[in-house]
Amino acid sequence: DRAAQSLLNKLIRSNLVDTTNQVEVLQRDPTSPLYSVKSFEELRLKPQLLQGVYAMGFNRPSKIQENALPMMLAEPPQNLIAQSQSGTGKTAAFVLAMLSRVEPGNKYPQCLCLSPTYELALQTGKVIEQMGKFYPELKLAYAVRGNKLERGQKISEQIVIGTPGTVLDWCSKLKFIDPKKIKVFVLDEADVMIATQGHQDQSIRIQRMLPRDCQMLLFSATFEDSVWKFAQKVVPDPNIIKLKREEETLDTIKQYYVLCNNRDEKFQALCNIYGAITIAQAMIFCHTRKTANWLAAELSKEGHQVALLSGEMMVEQRAAVIERFREGKEKVLVTTNVCARAGIDVEQVSVVINFDLPVDKDGNPDNETYLHRIGRTGRFGKRGLAINMVDSKHSMNILNRIQEHFNKKINKLDTDDLDEIEKITN
Repeated sequence: DRAAQSLLNKLIRSNLVDTTNQVEVLQRDPTSPLYSVKSFEELRLKPQLLQGVYAMGFNRPSKIQENALPMMLAEPPQNLIAQSQSGTGKTAAFVLAMLSRVEPGNKYPQCLCLSPTYELALQTGKVIEQMGKFYPELKLAYAVRGNKLERGQKISEQIVIGTPGTVLDWCSKLKFIDPKKIKVFVLDEADVMIATQGHQDQSIRIQRMLPRDCQMLLFSATFEDSVWKFAQKVVPDPNIIKLKREEETLDTIKQYYVLCNNRDEKFQALCNIYGAITIAQAMIFCHTRKTANWLAAELSKEGHQVALLSGEMMVEQRAAVIERFREGKEKVLVTTNVCARAGIDVEQVSVVINFDLPVDKDGNPDNETYLHRIGRTGRFGKRGLAINMVDSKHSMNILNRIQEHFNKKINKLDTDDLDEIEKITN
């Protein structure tokens, strides 16, 4: 579920990710000078907003902010389509743009932000409240299911954040908002939005009610064709900021496999590896929740501090488990694929173990998930270690195909390798 994944990433990212991705900027007017800023002071923000930015712990703009903020704050206002992943500071960037455009003396909605789900709307709302805390005249309303207002009421808050269905009702049926007075329209998480039935049509209907000179800002982590088509319908004459794809690499990760005959032998091999080397923290990936539950229980019996992460947990529960692991309260994180895509950056993870190899629903090797899984180690410039458990001819075949795909040899783990491994894990 993309919305849940996005929320999890927001909850577990307490600070900005220092991405090395290069940013590609396509301006609607290639002749106009391209500005990027290295400090927030250069943006000539209102003092109370600058104070809010610093209070949030932003000392300098992130990569996406350096390029996006001058465009978003330019006069006359310019439209923007931007790609950026979770943790790159995009929410703070568009919140700053909204807060900068508001006339606090006018007691009606001037900025409108659409989020795909109630929980994601609340997360953005938190950023607005934090950044605007030295600007008490600015008020925020949530247009979400369950926020009931009297019919005929007009909203006095200057910023409205909500989900497409409720916002559409507030603009058209209930007339709580006059869409013709909106100056800034933000579409956040467009890729998640499009994956949700009906959100796309509702968003387009809202956009059509807005004035021609309304500033349109659209953000998405991915830019598949469907997102592009949608973006071009909603955002006329845009500037575009794209991230050049960062190649994840396996160069710093040593990969091994261990041959076993069944699940119990895989567990025994795992205990032997643990007995032979010192491991700071490890992540162990299983194919099913049932295997993950069983393995976590068996490891606990052996005296290991184990955290368990799986898909049936609420997003907030998952975030709490990740936080405990990050703080080192548990040394082993047993998980299903739920975690492979989450941005879990734990510096002490020195070993990733594939208790089950990643396969897609047709039983073919899932190379991308393999990369995401073992990419959790070998980060922060350190060497990492990946150990794959192989328990059948079929899984050996899967491993061989993964080797071919990445053109990287995966060696059989021998006792001679343990000294080498000990160096990596410490």
